[in-house]
Amino acid sequence: MSLTIRIPTQLRTLTGGAGEVQVEGATVGDALKALDSTHAGFADRLFDESGNLRRFVNVFLADEDVRFLDGLSTPVEDGQTLSIVPAVAGG
Repeated sequence: MSLTIRIPTQLRTLTGGAGEVQVEGATVGDALKALDSTHAGFADRLFDESGNLRRFVNVFLADEDVRFLDGLSTPVEDGQTLSIVPAVAGG
């Protein structure tokens, strides 16, 4: 399946400034691995040592947090949009 991944401003240096990237994948995990293989450096920023999403990284598929779906195993449909949203903290 072909889908669009929206890249947050902080990570656009990895995509040459692109705010959106097209990738192929059957699941959210496949899509994020494809993103890293075409734009190296994403895996280190998105995944922890166990291969899970880092706590401070939120990933949304069609406006739904994948943690409340099937996580990285969530299937994707052709044309969907995946958004990477780093958590914001402060005071």
